[in-house]
This record gives sequence, C-alpha cells and structure tokens, in this order.
Amino acid sequence: MAKSPTRAGNRPGDRDITRNRNAAFRYELLDTFECGVALVGTEVKSLRDGGSHLRDSYAILRGGELWLVGAHIPPYGAAHRFNHPPDRDRKLLLHRREIDKIAGQTTTKGLTVVPTRMYFKESNVKVEIALARGKDRFDKRQTIKNRDLDRDAAREVRDARR
Repeated sequence: MAKSPTRAGNRPGDRDITRNRNAAFRYELLDTFECGVALVGTEVKSLRDGGSHLRDSYAILRGGELWLVGAHIPPYGAAHRFNHPPDRDRKLLLHRREIDKIAGQTTTKGLTVVPTRMYFKESNVKVEIALARGKDRFDKRQTIKNRDLDRDAAREVRDARR
C-alpha cells in the first residue's frame, strides 16, 4: 500500500536538519503528517548552518491555522540587523482537511501535536508533526527497559560475531 503524498517518510533526497528525540520518549506517537513551514530568508540560511532544535516545541491551533510554537532557529550570523527573532511562532502549511482532522483529534481525544523532525525536501523546509498522547511514568520506565534490552541484545550479537 502506497503512502499518501502528505505522509512523511525517509526518502533518499531528504536531509535532516534536526530531530526531536525526546518526543518518542515523552509521548506515544499515533499519526504523522508532513507539512511546510512559512519562514523568512535568514531562517532558511540559518537552518542550513545548523544549531536549531525542536526541544519543548509543540503545534497549536490558532484562528483555523496550525502554528509551530517554541522551535528555536538561531539568528543568521551574516544578517546583523535584518535577522529574525529566534523563538517566534511559525505557521505550518497543511491542507484544510488535514487541519480539520488534527483539530478534531485534539479536541475530542485530548491529543497534542508534537513536531518530531525538521528536514530539507529538495530545497523546501518540511516539518514532520505527530498526533501524540502523553505517556505515564510507567510507560516511560517500560521504554527505558526496552531500550536497554535492545542494547544488550545488540551487544551480545556483536560479541558473538567476533
């Protein structure tokens, strides 16, 4: 079954800018969407230089539009006074039916929208967002336990091959 064009995925042309590794630990990720971001020129140049992060960022519905809040894109060094504010809210670009679906899920099921990664797709900046449900403390401990078991199993396999 082919994925719809709005679904995010790792394609050969995609180049990661940043990932929100903490999102998979804090939340149970249910459904993902690929969306564009409305940026100014110095933000794109700064993203190419690196140093941005999605830590503690989230998406919120405001006025029928989806906004990325808390994403940090550092100022571009060569821009000086024409720079952008590093922590400003940025509009996410999605189709209306996708925004309506996300709005329905967040209001009825109490889910939240979390950005999981930011990447270049050809020359465009894309953000992968996920509908997520917060994990309990027990779920987080189970995640840590599974990660440790996987690490130990990989170590055993590696040592057995030597």
